[in-house]
Amino acid sequence: MTEPTDGVRRRIEAIWRIESARLIASLSRLTRDVGAAEEIAQDVFVAALEQWPAGGVPPNPGAWLHTTGRHKAIDRIRRDRMRDDRQLGAALDPTLSGKSDDDLLALIFTACHPVLPRESRTALTLRLLGGLSTDEIARAFLVPSPTIGQRISRAKRTLTEAKVPFETPADLGERLPAVLEVVYLIFTEGYAATSGDAWIRRDLAEEAMRLGRMLTGLLPREPEPFGLVALMELQASRFRARTAPDGTPILLPDQDRTRWDRTLIQHGLAALDRATALHRPLGPYSVQAAIAAVHTRAPRFEATDWEAIVALYDALGQIAPSPVVALNRAVAVLHADGPEAALTAIDEVRADPRMARHHLVGAVRGDILLRLGRAADAAEELERAAELAPNQRERTLLLERAAAALP
Repeated sequence: MTEPTDGVRRRIEAIWRIESARLIASLSRLTRDVGAAEEIAQDVFVAALEQWPAGGVPPNPGAWLHTTGRHKAIDRIRRDRMRDDRQLGAALDPTLSGKSDDDLLALIFTACHPVLPRESRTALTLRLLGGLSTDEIARAFLVPSPTIGQRISRAKRTLTEAKVPFETPADLGERLPAVLEVVYLIFTEGYAATSGDAWIRRDLAEEAMRLGRMLTGLLPREPEPFGLVALMELQASRFRARTAPDGTPILLPDQDRTRWDRTLIQHGLAALDRATALHRPLGPYSVQAAIAAVHTRAPRFEATDWEAIVALYDALGQIAPSPVVALNRAVAVLHADGPEAALTAIDEVRADPRMARHHLVGAVRGDILLRLGRAADAAEELERAAELAPNQRERTLLLERAAAALP
């Protein structure tokens, strides 16, 4: 076996990141077992690492992965002798290929099946669909990595033991909120990565947007998938303006809005219009998209309609109360009503034990204290926030703001 060079390995890993979810989905359709499908997919990845460095990356690497995976799945079905002839016949039928979108949706709803606890659905889907590692998922959930590893293993075992069918369910409406939650978690990991050097991971964000658009195609009469797509596209429209050439984060007040992606903005606003045009009660994603739209429509930061944003956060707090919503509302209050009102709001958030290790609480409180003229307190708050920041880029930015706060 020829050991891959760093460059070849990075290329293989990049291809794997793009293709793994579709491969696991198609293998799940063949094996009717997501755990077995992931194991076969890992075997395919190992085969690529063994064969491609010597023979070269194939002209169509995705087709190579899927063909190799299909052959391995057929071998496993034959070897296990646990499947009936109909399933083996389906696996051998080449005309059943090319349904990757259907397979991906079936994989999402299978991973989010109600037989699984909520936290397991999210972890499993992030692993199978988002391609996140156990460590990355653990950071997203703020729990130890072994906990996530056990959670994923138990989830796959539960699906197998419960004989959960690999299919898109008939009761889509009831199962939808858990699916939307997972898709948005994948996006948020891409929007503000919790690990690695990069603050933004476009691959994850784009994967989440693609999955969200697929859901709108499947559920054209449901507003929340459109609201979620609108939210993700409006947030993603800022990607080019969110970092400097060296990767340093650029916060919203300092962003060059001419660099915002106008195509994504148009698509996001159109998706929000579609959500509202359905004349159904708007859910949390649609309201958050409405907040993002207010930012998008402001020609500059100072022209933002903060009173409207506070009102929208009040509405969001009614339908989906959470300390994170309260945190974001405190930021809006700072600009709408001033630092005294904002300090009261952020201190209520700070008292919530769930936010004890959330670095943005300190980041926001530091800004508020600075506006109140309490420079030393602000610097101290920002330094504490830097200690809790999950990303080196954010850590550095917070320390720079702490240093700048002092005269």
